[in-house]
Amino acid sequence: MYSILKYFLFKNPPEKAHYLTFNLLKIGKWIPLFYPIMRLIYKKQYPALKKTVFGLTFNNPVGLAAGLDKDATAFNELGNFGFGFIEIGTVTPKPQDGNGKPRLFRLINDEALINRMGFNNKGVDEAAKLLKYRKNNSLIIGGNIGKNKITPNEKAVDDYIYCFNSLYDVVDYFVVNVSSPNTPNLRELQEKEPLTNLLNTLQQLNKTKTKPKPILLKIAPDLTNTQLDDIIEIVKSTKIAGVVATNTTISRDGLTYTTEEIKKIGIGGLSGKPLTKRSTEVIKYLKQTSNNAFPVIGVGGIHCAQDAIDKINAGADLLQLYTGFIYEGPALIKEINEALINNHIKK
Repeated sequence: MYSILKYFLFKNPPEKAHYLTFNLLKIGKWIPLFYPIMRLIYKKQYPALKKTVFGLTFNNPVGLAAGLDKDATAFNELGNFGFGFIEIGTVTPKPQDGNGKPRLFRLINDEALINRMGFNNKGVDEAAKLLKYRKNNSLIIGGNIGKNKITPNEKAVDDYIYCFNSLYDVVDYFVVNVSSPNTPNLRELQEKEPLTNLLNTLQQLNKTKTKPKPILLKIAPDLTNTQLDDIIEIVKSTKIAGVVATNTTISRDGLTYTTEEIKKIGIGGLSGKPLTKRSTEVIKYLKQTSNNAFPVIGVGGIHCAQDAIDKINAGADLLQLYTGFIYEGPALIKEINEALINNHIKK
C-alpha cells in the first residue's frame, strides 16, 4: 500500500511531498473507516514490549523523531500507525520561516535526506494549543525545543526557558536540541560550559514544578570521543534524564553520489542509511563508557528491523524513526516491534 503512495509522493519535491502527506492525514479523518483500518493494519499491541524509561511507560519502544511533525499538527493522526511515542518540534519561542528553499533533498540511491530547514515552525505557543487536543493519552508525547535564529547564544537560555514553560502542561518529556547543523552557531552550545549552564538552568526550573518532567539532550553524531566524554559528565552532573543519539550529520562519507552532485545540494544535515553505523557507535560508546548510567534514545538510519536490533544491542532503551519512516512507511514500525519480540530482546 505504502509503496504506491510513495511512488506518487516521490514524484514531487520533498517538502511539497511532506505537506501533501500531512494533508492526506487530515483528509483521512473524513473518510469512513480509514483510520480504523489503519489501526487494524499497523497498530498492534505488544504487551511484552511495554517498558518504563525515565519514569514514563511506553506501549512499545518505537517512536517518531522530531522534525516530521514540527508544529504538532498531525500527532493524533500519526498515532494511528503504531508509534509508542511521538516527538514534536523543534519549536522555538517565536515563529520563524527557517532557511530559504529548496532546503530538503532526497538522495534516493542512498536512502538518505539532506535538510537545512532551520527550525521552521509556527512558534511554541501554537504547538502548545494543538497539543491540548491529544486524543490518546497512552501515546507519549515529547517536546523538542530550540532557540530562534535571531537569538544570540548568550541569550539562548531564555529561549529554552520560554519553550519549556509553554509546553510543560502538554508534553510528557523534553528534548533540548543544541545539535542541529542548520541554525548558525547552535552547535557551539554543545560545548561543556554553555551546555552545563543551559541544562542546570532548565533542571532548576523543572524542580519548581509540581511534577518535574524528564529532560533529555539531543547530540550530534559528529562529536569526538573526548566530546562524548564531556557529554557523559554533563548528563551525570546535571542529572538530566538521558540522551537522544543522534541528530543529523554534517559528514558526507559513504554516499554514492559524486562530489559535484553533493556540492550542488549544499550544506545541511544528512540523515538516513549513511548515518546508521555512526549513530549506533555513539550509542554504544555512551552506554559502555558511562557504565549504563542513563537511558539513550537511539535514532539515525533505522531502515529495517536489523538496524533497530543493532541499536538495542548497542544499548538503546528506545528508538526513533524519521528518514526510515519516509522511505519504508508505517509497516516498518510493526516490523521492528515483531522482530524485537521474535529475537527475545527485552531491555
